[in-house]
Amino acid sequence: MGQSPTSVSHPLDPLTPEEIEVAAEILKAETDVTSDATYHSIVLEEPPKAVVRNFDGDGQFDREAFLVVREEKATYEATVSLTDETCLNIEHVEDVEPAITPNEVDAAEEVVKSDPDWQAAAAKRGVEDFELAIVDPWPASGFEPDGFEDRRLVRGLSWIRTEEEDNGYARPIEGLFAYVDLDEMEVVHIEDNGVVDEDSPLPSEDADYRADRVDTRDDFEHLDVVQPDGPSFEVDDWTVDWLDWEFQVGWTPREGLVFHDVTFDDGDEKRKVLHRASASEMAVPYGDPDVNHSWKDAFDIGEFHVGRMANVLTEGCDCLGEMQYFDVAMNDVNGESKILPNAVCMHEEDDGVLWKHTEWRKDHTEVRRRRRLVVSFIATVYNYDYGFYWYFYPDGSIEGEVRLTGIDSNGMVPADTDASETNGEYAIVGDQVKTPIHQHHFNFRLDFDIDDTPNQVMEVHNEPVGSERKNGFRAKETVMETEQEARDDIDPLAGKFWRVESTETTNSYGRPCGYKLVPHSNVNSPAKPTSSVKSRAGFIQNNFWATQYDPDEQYAAGDYPNQNDTTTGLAEWTEQDRDLVGEDVVLWYTLGVNHVTRPEDWPVLPVEIASFHLKPEGFLDSNPSITLPPEPDACEHDLTSTGDD
Repeated sequence: MGQSPTSVSHPLDPLTPEEIEVAAEILKAETDVTSDATYHSIVLEEPPKAVVRNFDGDGQFDREAFLVVREEKATYEATVSLTDETCLNIEHVEDVEPAITPNEVDAAEEVVKSDPDWQAAAAKRGVEDFELAIVDPWPASGFEPDGFEDRRLVRGLSWIRTEEEDNGYARPIEGLFAYVDLDEMEVVHIEDNGVVDEDSPLPSEDADYRADRVDTRDDFEHLDVVQPDGPSFEVDDWTVDWLDWEFQVGWTPREGLVFHDVTFDDGDEKRKVLHRASASEMAVPYGDPDVNHSWKDAFDIGEFHVGRMANVLTEGCDCLGEMQYFDVAMNDVNGESKILPNAVCMHEEDDGVLWKHTEWRKDHTEVRRRRRLVVSFIATVYNYDYGFYWYFYPDGSIEGEVRLTGIDSNGMVPADTDASETNGEYAIVGDQVKTPIHQHHFNFRLDFDIDDTPNQVMEVHNEPVGSERKNGFRAKETVMETEQEARDDIDPLAGKFWRVESTETTNSYGRPCGYKLVPHSNVNSPAKPTSSVKSRAGFIQNNFWATQYDPDEQYAAGDYPNQNDTTTGLAEWTEQDRDLVGEDVVLWYTLGVNHVTRPEDWPVLPVEIASFHLKPEGFLDSNPSITLPPEPDACEHDLTSTGDD
């Protein structure tokens, strides 16, 4: 099954292909923007919450588009009315660099491979056929060479293949970087930090991983998921209805998958949980102090727009079962629309036992399976592949998860390097190949609107209480009254979590209706407070943040992190220390993955999984999954059977 972005039935539906092109046409017709302009982004200008709240499924609603355009080295933001076909405003945004476009990536690679100075430096490292090289243009990350700070720059990292179908990342061309001015599309600086090993300048191993290049085993039998009666979900354009859940699927080129207007039906009414949820930013800093790697700090969402790098998900490979696909429309640099088919996959999957009880006195057991609705997309950012998964459960909970796979960014070491000499800064994973220690920090923006009322935020952790037997303890709740008070970190040993609750509605027992954010594994950044990563990625300074809602505060590192050396976004906004009690509040959770690399991660990384959980806590009066039916009789078995017959 597939869903194409051809119709609009809800105010939060993503722009259709036609709307994308009309938005660009309106801007050209009503402003001085010329046909030479580069369109970095054309997305829905999301309507105010009141419009969504009052939408009843009928009638007309206005549609607007938000555009980011670059022309003559200047960046402009514009809003156009698609309904009235007029430009509402356009503004020059000074001293910012929009995200790197796919066109710039492709062109920069070719420019580097054709540059004579780069070719000469690569030849010193044993490279002969420059066409077999691959070049990944990384953001300059605040390490622009002197005299080039005002240029729109990328830093090209290089590898060399032995032939076209080779693993392109098996042989790093170590210590060689080419800076490309993307406006002029020319190499403006070569950084050559020296050949690592004169006698053996390139790794020798192929590091194959493709099925046609490795010996695949024959004892791995096929597994399939069959739903003969079809799935339990219903889809109407971008609206999904599954059990008690209803939500809007959304998409932006920057964030990829977005969820809007998430509600849960408690039997009496559909109740609002989230207005919007998405991964807002990510930072990937590298810890190896080697000059060839210590500068690395990519913002894959803000600097590249991870939605543009989304995969076409292939049935039977990325998802199993009865699948619903969503095609997405995005603009190209000319303002034309492009369709990415099968960008989002939705399906159901079994996830073990949800609840169970055996009445041992009566030989009676009740079991319910924990089925979950999975909505996901996967993006490839050069060597890394990121899977973003959102799970909706029958018990009213939601889990956000990231799966990291692909190929570790790597470098080269001399042939006689001993693994015991790495000092924890990298791992040797192949012949002369090292993979540096690094981290991935994902920030999730969670715009809660519990029961469509003002909310507040609580910090909750365990602490002892006085008692004669000294065994007592409690979950102590503390109101986080302001944004500075809400800056916080996980504490798993104290059972810490955070709760957002309504200041107006309660359940039947008088408990404020709320949801809690339960952290799973996480990690803080060990970088020094004065480091470039702590400055540029201010959102990694804490695991948890809360802000008073502002529609202009969408991305944890600010609107334009590319080549931005200062602290913007969350760390800047929360300096206002706005009140959080009885307000419209937004939670921001920074989920960190600590990747101490290992040989078992090479040549392809088995998935690293990181997640967090949103659970109803006082939102309902009882377990909503009591109403789930038992699984079919096929799951039953004879308890008296010994298995010996």
